[in-house]
Amino acid sequence: MAEVATSASSSANSSARSDQLLVVVDPVARRTDGESVRIAKDVLSAGAAGTKVCLPDDAEEFARALGRRGSRRPVVVGDDRALLRAVGLLHRRRELAGCALSVVPVGPALGLARSLGLPTGAVAAARAVLDGAERRMDLLVDDSDGVVLGAVGIPSGPSGGAREHGGDVARGESGAGLPWLRTCQALVRTLTASRAGRVTVSPGAGGVPARLRVEIDGATLVDLDQPVEAVSLIPGPAGMAVVEVRTVPVAAEPGAKGAPVPVPVALTGSGRAVTVSGADFRYRADAVVSGPVRTRTWTVREGAWGLMLPVVPV
Repeated sequence: MAEVATSASSSANSSARSDQLLVVVDPVARRTDGESVRIAKDVLSAGAAGTKVCLPDDAEEFARALGRRGSRRPVVVGDDRALLRAVGLLHRRRELAGCALSVVPVGPALGLARSLGLPTGAVAAARAVLDGAERRMDLLVDDSDGVVLGAVGIPSGPSGGAREHGGDVARGESGAGLPWLRTCQALVRTLTASRAGRVTVSPGAGGVPARLRVEIDGATLVDLDQPVEAVSLIPGPAGMAVVEVRTVPVAAEPGAKGAPVPVPVALTGSGRAVTVSGADFRYRADAVVSGPVRTRTWTVREGAWGLMLPVVPV
């Protein structure tokens, strides 16, 4: 892993922040867009005295660099996967509460970064690192200590062609941003296009409706006797998760004339902990497929992590 220490005179930039930065450049970002990486490093080095740049070659070196940052503020230069890796590492080290993470989005997958409000231009994103403000956000944590920055969903069909949902954790704090529902709806469109920043649980082979029990804060929303087409879990307002379960109704009797075509029925609820259980199932936590498991619980941690974002004029 290469490390480069740079510094800038405080007189050269009167607006430079006084805190020192540890800039960790993801190897995928270096391979895919070296020019944006160079621009980001130049802006950050000029704007913060004593900036240290690390160039890890793999995930292990990436983790080691973050773990040895000391009092420096961490800055990740990379795409959604690098952001997720950093949050997961800091969560497992129980360092998220006292750490404001900064990200300069560079790489092939940036849908989650956009949904969080991060600029995707190298200069604008680097300036947000230097001049932005920390915003505390909600986090989904599962019972295996995994973290999720997006949403939980079960698409129907082997191609995942049903509705897919994303969650805007940036709007999870109380009283900030747009109304949470409008924000979530906008993020659905973003993440459906990018296929990033969500959790997807596969219902069964061939897209057959699953028999799953869905519980919210211990209360059963759907039980195993009801086939399930889709489940979505979206972080909502004030540390709550909004849950939607699309059930499959029982079809009409064969040969019944004029019988209506059955359509899925949506059941909704909200709470702080959501458990999905049933037959073995796999799920996608952001960009990582996990399982099979027979049960998984996701809990909302209100204001669990902080991200440096541009200051929005009032």
